[in-house]
Amino acid sequence: MSRDVPHPLPVRRVLDAEIRVPGSKSITNRALAVAALADGRTVLEGALVAEDRTVMVDGLRRLGFEVAGEGPEIVVHGLGGRIPAAEAELDLRLSGTSIRFLAAICALGHGRYRLDGNARMRERPIVDLLEALRALGADARDLAGTGCPPIVVHADGLRGGVARVEGGRSSQFLSALLLAAPYADGPVRLEVEGELLSKPFADLTVRVMEAFGVPVRRDGHRRFEVAPGRYRARRYRVEADAMAAGYLWAAAAVAGGRVRTPGIGRDRLQGDARFADLLAEMGCTVAWSDDACTVAGPPSGRLRGGRFDLNDMPDQAQTLAACALFADAPVRIENVWNLRIKETDRLAALATELARLGATVDEEEDAITVHPLPEPVPSDPVVIETYGDHRMAMAFAVAGLRRPGLAVRDPGCVAKTWPEFFETWATL
Repeated sequence: MSRDVPHPLPVRRVLDAEIRVPGSKSITNRALAVAALADGRTVLEGALVAEDRTVMVDGLRRLGFEVAGEGPEIVVHGLGGRIPAAEAELDLRLSGTSIRFLAAICALGHGRYRLDGNARMRERPIVDLLEALRALGADARDLAGTGCPPIVVHADGLRGGVARVEGGRSSQFLSALLLAAPYADGPVRLEVEGELLSKPFADLTVRVMEAFGVPVRRDGHRRFEVAPGRYRARRYRVEADAMAAGYLWAAAAVAGGRVRTPGIGRDRLQGDARFADLLAEMGCTVAWSDDACTVAGPPSGRLRGGRFDLNDMPDQAQTLAACALFADAPVRIENVWNLRIKETDRLAALATELARLGATVDEEEDAITVHPLPEPVPSDPVVIETYGDHRMAMAFAVAGLRRPGLAVRDPGCVAKTWPEFFETWATL
């Protein structure tokens, strides 16, 4: 794929599509972690096939685990909490789930493990996780003294006990500790300090753990307790990715017509699926069945503006911002400070690139307000910078359905979570 690829021409008809999206990244990487710690053979069905899954699998293999399968089905041979390798160098690139989950898994081993990533990963804080691991008996340090990777874990198993986890940066720190907790020598109690961001992701971790036979006692999102135990190997189906489906739901919202996404239904695990209900607040028609969600654009052809707290699903902020360009009033997206420590500073990137399209944008420390594009919609040629962020590329594809002249730089960055995104998008 070329470095710059024009976005497909704005739609000339209402949409009527059914598209199956890839497996959930969040569930895939949690299930991989649990399967490696389980005792025996686990088969994951419908797993994500993308860079973030590859990074996680490569990390597990470097730790000595046997993981087979390159497609949606993965076979993992778990070793009951034992980490085979006594030494490993892990390059986790820009996969936040991988470096955080594997740091906690490494703490269960016996040896020295160094975890690193790319330049942007070295700017993403991980010190809160390291401090919690140390409270549970691990020797885990950041090598540069920045609170960010690279990190090294001198492991001799986890003792257990009480650890306090800062909730204000990422719920992935809590999830990493929970995933490893059953294999500590004693019970683990995790106490969240402050307000936990992205609460549904912690809920998702608990549900995956329970699906593999380990219960978690909890007091809301303040306290989590895990007794020593073992995950049970099993066959497990990964739900379709709600983030990926969100781009398709947004397509219907912006361009009109309907899009149906099978594989994620009314009993979904992922909090990001709430984005469909948010689109209903903006005037779309949303129908959930047991195994699918169908979103139809507003009859008026214009979305409603409003004020939306996306603390529980911050990764949907860019998609919502693209939809906001075609609303009837400004859209304020708030309580999303942690977007500044994602693959890029997503709030700053959104403000810059939306302005390129001709929108007025108000950027705050933890919020952004997007004013609708003027009518008629500008059509001058614009190349959108993606900053190496897959979600920038996919969100601005939504904008391109109604904003002529839009092209996306470095479209290949979507390989992180959906390599076939632009090919799929063209079928709309």
